[in-house]
Amino acid sequence: MTESGILAALSVVLGLMALFLPVLGVVAVFLWALPLLVLVVRQGVRFGVAAAVAASAVLSLFAGPLLALRMCVAFAPVGLVLGWGIGRGWSGVRTFLAGLAASVASKLLAFLLLFFLMGIDPWQAQLDGLTQAFSTTLSMYEDMGLDAAAVAQSRGEIEAALTMIGKLAPLVVLIMGLSDTVVLFLLGGRILRRLGSAAPQLPPFGAWRLPIGFLYLFGFSLVGLYWGGTRELPAVYTAALNANMAAMLAGGIQGLSLLSVLLGHFRLGRGVRILIYVFVLFNGLLLQIVAFTGLIDMFFDYRKRFAGRTGGR
Repeated sequence: MTESGILAALSVVLGLMALFLPVLGVVAVFLWALPLLVLVVRQGVRFGVAAAVAASAVLSLFAGPLLALRMCVAFAPVGLVLGWGIGRGWSGVRTFLAGLAASVASKLLAFLLLFFLMGIDPWQAQLDGLTQAFSTTLSMYEDMGLDAAAVAQSRGEIEAALTMIGKLAPLVVLIMGLSDTVVLFLLGGRILRRLGSAAPQLPPFGAWRLPIGFLYLFGFSLVGLYWGGTRELPAVYTAALNANMAAMLAGGIQGLSLLSVLLGHFRLGRGVRILIYVFVLFNGLLLQIVAFTGLIDMFFDYRKRFAGRTGGR
């Protein structure tokens, strides 16, 4: 019971940090369900659910019931599901995929709750806020005497980028779900092992193989982009755009996995590997090449020639 109380209190503290601290709050959002995950593994699902409800009730006293409800709905399920899977002895892949599904579904549900309870489109509200912020900043630059043509060009580029982002809401939800699932799975597993509890791990990164269906999805998305663009079908174009970006994301993961095999083949040190990964991730052209290579690798399996010397690492 003492452990349960401490973990529930930690959830409250992380929730308050997420709501009221500008920078640390972003980190706290990803960690909010971590105590719930540990609690489910150590004490059971009932204790985890009770802690989530109690933490939400306390948060509602400081931030209002609606915000506390959104927080609980959007972030608690992934911690509960990951903890449940770990507690039942599932494999790392099965546990991770279950947590990812719960995370994406819970964030969609949180958006729907906000829309139906308050009549607010949360995605459009975020875009409007970004548009207003950029507009204010550019106006300030104009007042400071910057070249009007350059400011106008920047304004057009930002508006085009925000328009594109506005069409990628499903992809953003997927990335949000993927992000907190990764953080919770890795940190939760490490904490549990330190506490003496068993926790599954994912296969070595070099052994990751994503389904070939992502390659087919990429091909169909190109057709959808063409049809939607040439025949003025906005819904088809938007769906194809999200499918295309999701396939490219999968290709990027597969490509980085292949890259890890290549780096292991040449026996490069850990520091050098990290530098190469960072360089690829922050170079748009290289990242696209890696993503396309990853998509093709789903079909041809380039890594077979390196597996013997690297052991899939």
